[in-house]
Amino acid sequence: MSTISPVPFTLSISDHALASLNSKLSTVQFPNELSDAGWEYGAPLADIKRLAAHWQDGYDWRKHERDINASLPQFTADISVEGLERLNIHFVHKRSAVESAIPLLFVHGWPGSFLEVAKILPLLTAPSSEKDPSFHVVAFSLPGYGFSEAPKTKGFAAVQYAEVGHKLMQGLGYEEYVTQGGDWGYIITRKIAQIYGGRYCKASHTNMPFGLRPQLLTNPFLYLKHLLTPYTATEKAGLARFAWFRERGSGYAALQSTQPQTVGYSLNDSPVGLLAWIYEKLVTWTDGYPWTDDEIITWVSIYWFSRGGPAASLRIYYEAARTGAWDPSAQIVPRHVPIGISLFPKELFVLPKAWVHTLANVVFIGEHTKGGHFAAYERPQELVGDVRAMFRKGAMAFGVVPGKTGYRNGVRGKL
Repeated sequence: MSTISPVPFTLSISDHALASLNSKLSTVQFPNELSDAGWEYGAPLADIKRLAAHWQDGYDWRKHERDINASLPQFTADISVEGLERLNIHFVHKRSAVESAIPLLFVHGWPGSFLEVAKILPLLTAPSSEKDPSFHVVAFSLPGYGFSEAPKTKGFAAVQYAEVGHKLMQGLGYEEYVTQGGDWGYIITRKIAQIYGGRYCKASHTNMPFGLRPQLLTNPFLYLKHLLTPYTATEKAGLARFAWFRERGSGYAALQSTQPQTVGYSLNDSPVGLLAWIYEKLVTWTDGYPWTDDEIITWVSIYWFSRGGPAASLRIYYEAARTGAWDPSAQIVPRHVPIGISLFPKELFVLPKAWVHTLANVVFIGEHTKGGHFAAYERPQELVGDVRAMFRKGAMAFGVVPGKTGYRNGVRGKL
């Protein structure tokens, strides 16, 4: 197991970058808007004007920069990607006081960032109780996101992102570990389970599970059960949400999957364009989460100030489309890697439970009545509760990491 040399990282955006941002905000040209358009055509003009004004005149980046540095222990380290390049990777790393805590790799998605781990970090690393296990947590900025270096060559796809996450865990001394993620975090943690599952990746949890309609030849038992069991009201609502996303909410993905460079010029040059592009998702992909203007601007600022620029975050879509990463049939995980899922009603892919069983050995399902795409940020208590329950004493995934049960007093796991 190779080691890495983490370097402590302090977020510090230059005064020049802040001045440049302010200059661009002062010269913004807003489009017009149809009367009574609301959200039908996209982010409302009044919302974007308010947020842009707040970003320029009311928002204090330095305050939020200090808060991020104070709450998230950050580092960077160089990681070599086989056949491509060596990248400097930014990550959050916090160990539990419980030595036998379970090593967990958290993987964010788009338009999220390492900030998504902020609310669950203190919960997951809290000392174990009689009931709940504790975790050592690592959350890396995907290459091209936040303050990780962006790939410079073509072909940096899900396999390579998985390699970075795996090598980071290995380099930090976590030879065996579990994972959690949604959005790109789902795709990447699935790939980790496929490539490194069993020997290194011992289990995985996701809040955005994919699935396939059960078929007679491949899943005869599930097929018959699916045939005889009507969908519940919750499952019907989930399918309606999925249909809405495909028909009305996925245009961004088509653009980013085909011509990311073209879209990138606008996002790299216009802070208000970037704001609108991300703000729409923060609202329509969540379940009535009460975003404050400061929260929104902080999320967008991470992209604006990112090391590779906003355009770099889009290229994963192109590479995923080219390699078929979004195809559910390419996401089947070996049965020796137990999978846990959390179902939130306003997630984008909300499929019947029978469907998600077709791709993996699902040992835990948590169902919730509130929550959307950014579960770690919207519903941190519920998400952490599910992760704890999956690895709790007596659960099917208890003790999957040898010697790391998550509990004090030498509680033993599976042999």
